[in-house]
Amino acid sequence: MNLPHARDLGSDDIARTRLHVQPPTGWLNDPNGACRIDGVYHVFYQHNPAGPDHSNIHWGHASSPDLIHWTEEPIALTPTPGSIDEQGCWSGCIVDDGGVPTAVYTAVHDGPHNAVVGLARSDRTLRRWLQDPVGKIGNPDDPSIAEVRDPFLFTHGGKRYAVQGAGHPYGSPQLLLYSCDDLESWTYLGPLLTIDDPIAASVAPANIWECPNIFQLGDSWVIILSLWRQIDAYHQLFGVRYLVGDLVGSDGDELGFVARAGGTVDDGDTFYAPQALVEPDRVLLWGWAWEGPHRSAAQIQEAGWAGVLTFPRELMLDGDVLVSRPATELSGLRTELLEPDEDGTISAHTFEIVASGPVELVLADPTTGFRDQVVRTNGPGRILVDGSIIEAFGDGASTTTRHYPTATSRWQITSSADYQVWTLN
Repeated sequence: MNLPHARDLGSDDIARTRLHVQPPTGWLNDPNGACRIDGVYHVFYQHNPAGPDHSNIHWGHASSPDLIHWTEEPIALTPTPGSIDEQGCWSGCIVDDGGVPTAVYTAVHDGPHNAVVGLARSDRTLRRWLQDPVGKIGNPDDPSIAEVRDPFLFTHGGKRYAVQGAGHPYGSPQLLLYSCDDLESWTYLGPLLTIDDPIAASVAPANIWECPNIFQLGDSWVIILSLWRQIDAYHQLFGVRYLVGDLVGSDGDELGFVARAGGTVDDGDTFYAPQALVEPDRVLLWGWAWEGPHRSAAQIQEAGWAGVLTFPRELMLDGDVLVSRPATELSGLRTELLEPDEDGTISAHTFEIVASGPVELVLADPTTGFRDQVVRTNGPGRILVDGSIIEAFGDGASTTTRHYPTATSRWQITSSADYQVWTLN
């Protein structure tokens, strides 16, 4: 089923997306298992098919031949009663393990304090999965580590390793390192990175580092971390940071990461838990865009859905600064030029603004007088809008946010620079 076609026919909710990965109903959070198998892109995601809340977590699945046309696939991983993942199949990655696509994920038995690494294997279509009932590794024997999750695999020096986010709700974060050439046999090698690294301490303060990614860009290594913090009796998600540096050492427990710079991956208010797909010539990244402060819990329940994946974006280094831009293929979504009204007003559902200088996007409702600045680029940039998700790119920075159009609201563009507006389809 092609996702945009299904939504055009089946939904009159103008806040829903038409071009992004988003299940028909229910909850979506972290992107998982981003991979390209036999020329087909696959992206999975945390999914509760029963309702718009974070519980009963499965792995949803969408595939694409070209990053433009997405097909909703059958649910991939399902919590199994009485097994290691009976409370949820949480985040992880997929590797092509000797010709066998293998999901390496966080299997939650009775809470995040008792999670293990689970494996599930598929054929080359990635539509039929066999989940292993035995966990491969759990928490290390370290009282400073209460929770471990979100395995991400990488290779270095011809060997395969995994990192996991870790920490303690009332302690400090760590990034743990394992060797796993054989996915049935994992060896804990200790922390790859701790908050003792001064740049990590400055850029990425947290109690737990979640959803780690590690990959090479040029001669540098990049680590991406999502920040989980305990605030009084509640936890809060504090955005996504990157570190640029070097992997030092040659092997095993001698391997470490030394940061030399860092910053924010996306400065929007609804971006979290991204996952990278490392290709031979580029690195792609998807993030989770949650429902923001402009939509209430009651509105979410009434709509019956929550969460959407961002468009894929390409990552690059400008010196030691991580920059991003929309994936090259997304220009293929442009269909025709749209002429705004004299005041910059347009009424399209999906569109892209391409500006030669700073540009501002506002959501306004002339019937109520409501007016809200959505996003602004500081220089030449692009703004992509699809329903309620807005992704802006300018000067290498990205901003992801959520704002909810209504039947009477209109988008309004303000810019002293030259710009074009393209409808997307």
